Amino acid sequence: MARPLRIEFAGALYHVTSRGNARQNIFFDDDDYTLFLAVLSDICERSIPKLPRGA
Repeated sequence: MARPLRIEFAGALYHVTSRGNARQNIFFDDDDYTLFLAVLSDICERSIPKLPRGA
């Protein structure tokens, strides 16, 4: 049985995890991990609103 769909709405905060099936590794070497961090960073830069300095 599939789990229920998550509720999504604007301004919500989400906890994101990455894990392989049966807790297997998802990164095969340092380059895989570095690419994952680069893609995640790019998505965050485009998606997360910036706070004013000093906030």
